[in-house]
Amino acid sequence: MAKFFEEPSRTFSEYLLIPGYTSEDCTPDRVSLKTPIVKFKKGEEPSLSMNIPMVSAVMQAVSGEEMACALAREGGISFIFGSQSVESQAAMVRKVKATKAGFVGSDSNISPEATLADVIALKEKTGHSTMAVTDNGEADGKLVGIITSRDYRITRMDKATKVKEFMTPFEKLIVGKEDISLSEANDLIWDHKLNQLPIVDDEQHLKAFVFRKDYESHKDNPNELLDADKRYIVGAGINTRDYETRVPALVDAGVDILCIDSSEGYSAWQANTIKWIREKYGDTVNKIAEMRV
Repeated sequence: MAKFFEEPSRTFSEYLLIPGYTSEDCTPDRVSLKTPIVKFKKGEEPSLSMNIPMVSAVMQAVSGEEMACALAREGGISFIFGSQSVESQAAMVRKVKATKAGFVGSDSNISPEATLADVIALKEKTGHSTMAVTDNGEADGKLVGIITSRDYRITRMDKATKVKEFMTPFEKLIVGKEDISLSEANDLIWDHKLNQLPIVDDEQHLKAFVFRKDYESHKDNPNELLDADKRYIVGAGINTRDYETRVPALVDAGVDILCIDSSEGYSAWQANTIKWIREKYGDTVNKIAEMRV
């Protein structure tokens, strides 16, 4: 139903913007783009702010885990799209939260029983020459070795050669423990002249890599948006239908802020969603709303 406003309309030409006084302290290097993203009381520090005023749209073609890490690295927030299953969206959030600044999850993993031909195929797929050799060939497996481009020569080796025959075994690796800091990891990299440092837990399961080049990148991104555990800040989109299932899964995955993604923000459905979240989580869950036209 249309609503008519009785107040007179205004145009831009009716307003004059009067500039404030520019002192010697008003220089570009003093400009702060820090932007609060949740409500806060006057005089108090917001519980969540961005270092640059930039977020990504809650869309499948835009906001996946790669965008979330990239935007958080620059100081903004990405909202993982909600037009997917609850399990898939939670997995994306969990992957972002598993990425500490400077610590990179392994996406090039191979079994010791694989062959050189498999190594070549994996390199073509990921573009990465460093591969973790785990007992099950998965990122969370027990680390048994590493392969780099220095461990094999395609022209001099049979492509049927097993990975376990030419990998650098775990016994010869320098590794970091799960609780190591980025600074300590960098010290190990430089002290032992490494290009990468595997991070493992007490059971030798691979947790992440720290790469020499990524540490330099971390230093070049002072605006990185991190939580108290130095993990990237990430948001997620929710709808007004399956929120009773989706929200708990996202909260359990570690999401920092939720966005109600809707075509209309002024309805009972949004109010019901916010009321349910508030009753279940109080103020422990940050939430905002978005309306698409």
